[in-house]
Amino acid sequence: MNDEQLQQKAKDHLWMHFTRMGYYQNRDVPIISHGEGCYVYDTQGKKYLDGLAGLFTSQLGHGRKDIAKAVAEQTEKLGFFPIWCYAHPGAIELASRIAEMTPGDLNRVFFTSGGGESVEAAWKLARQYFAEIGQPRRYKVISRNLAYHGTSLGALSINGATSIKNVFEPLVPGARHVENTDLYRCNGAEVNADSLSYAKKCALDIERAIEIEGPETVAAVFLEPIQNVGGCIVPPEGYFQEVRKVCDKYGVLLVSDEVICAFGRLGYMFGCERFDYMPDIITCAKGLTSGFVPMGAMICRDFLMQPFLEDEEKLFLHGSTFGGHPVACAAALASLDAFEAENVLANVRENEAFFKRELDKLLELPIVGDVRGAGYFYGIELVKNKVTKEHFSAEESENVLFKFLSPRLYEEGLMCRTDDRGEPVIQLSPPLVAGREEISEMARILYQVIAEASELVNAA
Repeated sequence: MNDEQLQQKAKDHLWMHFTRMGYYQNRDVPIISHGEGCYVYDTQGKKYLDGLAGLFTSQLGHGRKDIAKAVAEQTEKLGFFPIWCYAHPGAIELASRIAEMTPGDLNRVFFTSGGGESVEAAWKLARQYFAEIGQPRRYKVISRNLAYHGTSLGALSINGATSIKNVFEPLVPGARHVENTDLYRCNGAEVNADSLSYAKKCALDIERAIEIEGPETVAAVFLEPIQNVGGCIVPPEGYFQEVRKVCDKYGVLLVSDEVICAFGRLGYMFGCERFDYMPDIITCAKGLTSGFVPMGAMICRDFLMQPFLEDEEKLFLHGSTFGGHPVACAAALASLDAFEAENVLANVRENEAFFKRELDKLLELPIVGDVRGAGYFYGIELVKNKVTKEHFSAEESENVLFKFLSPRLYEEGLMCRTDDRGEPVIQLSPPLVAGREEISEMARILYQVIAEASELVNAA
């Protein structure tokens, strides 16, 4: 099909995810045909720097022949078989390899098809685990304001991003939300945001929520190492250590939702390593296969498996057809091989400070209020007045983010994310193989386009 035919068929038949479909009634749909390294190309041959790694996913870049070869070979050998009462070599090898990489006794790996499924599995495991050990009233979960944890009804209930969940109410009961760790705005907290007092204040919010709900009813706390929605909200020093103490005090499970942060995004295989805390469960997906095949996992500590080993008739009442798919396992193993062979984690760590310095130049611009993040995961918060941190109105945010910045950045050849769930932000999350040349290119395009947006704001 030529480009004109693709455009028409896309408009007639393809329902794109989280997309304003009406926007494309009279505009071309962006159609990406292929990729190589940190770049992708549309059907007209235009080149774009993939500053979002697809969707926080393409850790190793595009067009990897090594992973394609592993996928092809596995497809010929065993294209599909479930892990319902069976196993296959790929699932065994991958589970063992993941267990070797995780901290502590996070040794049990339950495969899923994606991030939301991993979160859903974690909540279900928490609920059944407590039922099995004689605490059936523990079913509630606590997460943070604006946090995103998935779109299935269970995961959606854990979400703190109300703009994408309210339309689906009533949701699964038992989800409670507390404030996030927004250091830039501090959410009205009268504390020094750069001190441990802010970490303790945020952890105390979780403790109070547990006490209000009743500790005997709370199963788990779900937290991202760096919170995605809101623009890469970084935890204050000591935060996770304080939360770990709270969870231990009340016998509540700590779930580290690392669908974005696992597999190198923060310069470590797992985000909990970056911030030096021990979760009871890690949920992950995206970068596990570098996006070549859909796959996720719930990784849990040994004690969570124990009730299911004590009686041969017991089972975790959860599963999916494609969890542990042999082709996905092959892609994941090839991806992990490449991580080691190409020193990908070292590349992120070596370039992290340079990345931050390049982005900090954006603070010269009048509408850039904050630049935050870690590793290869950054958010740029936009403000109407950087001295007072004045917010844009909803209409102003729409005009700046979606009507100007998003199309202009795309026009200039940079794919990144503009988001207004919370404050207006631009997010960057490039492939982990990106070097200083690609980082500088991202920063240059951003500076140019945000400067143009600043002029529009000042002229309004």
